[in-house]
Amino acid sequence: MQMQSTSGFLRDRFDVYVQLSRVNRPIGIYLLLWPTLWALWIAADGVPPLHILLIFCAGVALTRAGGCVINDFADRKVDGHVKRTAARPLPSGRASAREALYLFAVLMLLAFILVLFTNTTTVLMSFGGLALASTYPFMKRYTHLPQVVLGAAFSWAIPMAFTALNAELVPIAWLLFTANLLWTVAYDTYYAMVDRDDDLVVGIKSTAILFGEADRLIIGTLQALALLCLVFVGRQLGLSAWYYGGLLVAAGFFVYQSWTTRSRERERCFHAFLNNHYAGLAIFIGLAAHYALATGGA
Repeated sequence: MQMQSTSGFLRDRFDVYVQLSRVNRPIGIYLLLWPTLWALWIAADGVPPLHILLIFCAGVALTRAGGCVINDFADRKVDGHVKRTAARPLPSGRASAREALYLFAVLMLLAFILVLFTNTTTVLMSFGGLALASTYPFMKRYTHLPQVVLGAAFSWAIPMAFTALNAELVPIAWLLFTANLLWTVAYDTYYAMVDRDDDLVVGIKSTAILFGEADRLIIGTLQALALLCLVFVGRQLGLSAWYYGGLLVAAGFFVYQSWTTRSRERERCFHAFLNNHYAGLAIFIGLAAHYALATGGA
C-alpha cells in the first residue's frame, strides 16, 4: 500500500511538472527551434556538427520549459482570473511557488551544463539569455511591449549559434536576430489577442492591448518586415531559389493567418498563433534545401 501511495505521488508530481513546463505542448519548442536551426545552418554553411546540433536542440527544449515555469510563477496570482489559464498547476493549487522556482533552477542548470560544451564566448552569452528568459514574464506588469522582450529571448540562440560555431559574431547574425524578433512580436500578439479581454480586467499589458483595432495591420507589417530582413539575409549570402521559395511559403501562411483572424475570435487567434510553426518550418526547409541541393551538400 505504501509503495502504491508513493508511486501515485510521484506520478502526480510528474504530471504537474510536465504541465508547468508545457512539455506536453511543444508549440513553443518549435517556434524557438526553427530560428535556431536557421542560424546553425547559416553559421555552419550547411549541416552543423552533430554535437553542436544536439546541444542547441536540447538547450531549446530546456530553456523553453524553464521559461514556461518562470512565466507561471510570475503570473500565479492572475492566472486564476484568466479563462485559458485558470486550471494551471499554480493557480489551481496543485503546485507551490517554491516548487516552480526549484524546477526553473534545475532546468536552467541543465541548459547551462550543455553550454559548457561549447566555448567561452557562448558560455558568457548564455547569461544574457538567462536574464531575458527570467525577466520577460514580469514585463507585462510595466510595459505594453513584453512581446519585444520575448522576441529578444526567443532570438538569443541565434547569436549564440554563431559564436558556438565561429567564436565570433558577424552582422548577418544580428540581421537574423532582428527578423526573428519582429516575427516573434507578430505571432505572440496573436497569442495575446486570445486573452485580451481577461488581461484588461486583471491589468496585464500586451501588444494586443496596445495595438487595439490596428492589431492585424501591425502584425502584418511586422511579418512583412521580418520577411524583408530574411530577403536581405538571402541576398548577402547569395542563397538560391530554394530559400526564397521557403520565404514565399511562409508569406502565404502569414496571409492565411490575417484572413482567418478577421473576426478576432479567440479560437481563430490561437489557431493563427499555432500556424506560425509551419511558417518557421517552411523557411528552414528552404534554407536546408539550398545547402543540400544548390551547393551540392558542401
